[in-house]
Amino acid sequence: MVGGQSARLVCLDMDRVLVDHLSTWQFVYDNLGISNDESFELYNQGLLDEWDWIKLDIALIKESRSPELPPLTDSELRACMEGMPMMKNWKPFIQGLLDKDYHVAIVSGGLQQTARDIAAQFPCTTPWARRWGGIDPYTSQRFADGLDTRLHVFTNGWLLGNPLPNGEYELDDFGRYQVQMDGKGSVVQMLQRRLGVSKEATASVGDSAGDIAMFQESGFSICFNPWDNRPKKHASMVIEDKNLLIVGEKIDEYFSSLER
Repeated sequence: MVGGQSARLVCLDMDRVLVDHLSTWQFVYDNLGISNDESFELYNQGLLDEWDWIKLDIALIKESRSPELPPLTDSELRACMEGMPMMKNWKPFIQGLLDKDYHVAIVSGGLQQTARDIAAQFPCTTPWARRWGGIDPYTSQRFADGLDTRLHVFTNGWLLGNPLPNGEYELDDFGRYQVQMDGKGSVVQMLQRRLGVSKEATASVGDSAGDIAMFQESGFSICFNPWDNRPKKHASMVIEDKNLLIVGEKIDEYFSSLER
């Protein structure tokens, strides 16, 4: 309990919720001038599982560099994510949740670097240390003065490969795979157990069918900026207005109702 209040948890999807773009993966593909339509179609046909899909997309990203040039590095791929369009009021929205001592988690199949960059905007007073759901030391140093984040981050993306003589890193052939397309509910359950939060005291925000499992493990769920109609019937509320401050108000109203 915090200040006499039972623990509260808010789980947030990232793409089309915190990020105002179709997907963080697509943003990188567009910057590299490539398309993953082939692997996307194979996945939709049931010919590719998510793990192999990520590996194919990492290979596609690595092969975007001409063979006669040095391999694409971690820092170059990070640079491809600069200028990511963010949803209106994303920062005061998250800060408002933290000001009320809610636990906040990003649970997304999107790319880890944007999620880490977001999380690092909300540092705690504890120096960075490797932890479950934490950020990496590079992002901590760059955006949080070497401190840890108050958020919990669960995403997908790339891993570091071989070190290069200049101190850079190649990209590994295998990706980071923390969040299954339809497996967000299991991440929410793990957070609830570790943080001592009940299902009733959990709120979640997402936009697509991939968030339904997260909605099902939450006492209150908001389908925000919905991708299509499929997730709407599984959410407690639908918000079409792309303003996250409205979402924050509705979450506060729900948690306040638990005290009455």
